[in-house]
Amino acid sequence: MLQPPFLRPGDTVGVVAPASHFPYSELTTGLRILRDDWQLQVIEGESLRATDGPFAGSDELRRADLQRMFDDPTVRAVFAARGGYGCYRIVDDLDLTGIHQSPKWLVGFSDITVLLSRLYNRGIQSLHGIMPRQFGNEGVGESVDSLRQWLFGNGPNEYIIPPHALNRYGLASGRLAGGNLTMLCNSVGTPTDIEPEGVILFIEDIDETLFSLDRMMQQLRRSGRLARLAGLVVGQFTDMRINSSLPFEKDAFAIIADAVHDVSYPVLFNFPAGHVDMNLTLPIGRAVTLDVTTEQARLRFD
Repeated sequence: MLQPPFLRPGDTVGVVAPASHFPYSELTTGLRILRDDWQLQVIEGESLRATDGPFAGSDELRRADLQRMFDDPTVRAVFAARGGYGCYRIVDDLDLTGIHQSPKWLVGFSDITVLLSRLYNRGIQSLHGIMPRQFGNEGVGESVDSLRQWLFGNGPNEYIIPPHALNRYGLASGRLAGGNLTMLCNSVGTPTDIEPEGVILFIEDIDETLFSLDRMMQQLRRSGRLARLAGLVVGQFTDMRINSSLPFEKDAFAIIADAVHDVSYPVLFNFPAGHVDMNLTLPIGRAVTLDVTTEQARLRFD
């Protein structure tokens, strides 16, 4: 896996909106932090001020915006301003020659998962983490600092997580991959599908019904993907909805635990990442070791 160079003050970075649109004013704090606090030179993509239905400009505009950042060798990192929906429509048309020749960090999560997966399959590390539109939200200070540490080469050697009743104990090593569960399942059979062999998979999601969550986990199970993993890290499943006409009678974690009840690898529940204020940065593509015991769980970065 290619690891992009870490940032230094004065480096140039790009900010684009490859998915849903939003009011440009919501970027005020994020851009200020990048420019003033982190001392970076920021190139703003055209998509930050564009609108086309629910998207931040047309598919072609968003694709060209991202392509321009990937191809520019002076750009050392590319931040997705927000997720939403839209990356799925442009990911296959991206040319990764430039970013492969001059690796740079891509930062984002949620809908950005499909872009992180495309880079993973090309052998380039990326960062699953908070996006600039959220930098000004209340309670996200630790998440923003986590991203800053990883980008500037000061990331932690490991994350230590308290025990959870549903954890499955064990020790395993592999490549860290994953992100939003819906995007991962929608990628099965496509160029952004992740080969599960030797993978420590991270999953999270938001605003899905419990029936949908069970269906997605069973899809991964039926396709043999769950059985072939090296380990599983379960992040936050936020604002999950109950079908009022036929309650599922299990919460999100119980549904996931049921799907992996017979696996032999370690499973860590309640990792602090996803659509929550505490969204710790995860280096997608990095070699990691997952060690889950009765006392705690450790996700070590090798």
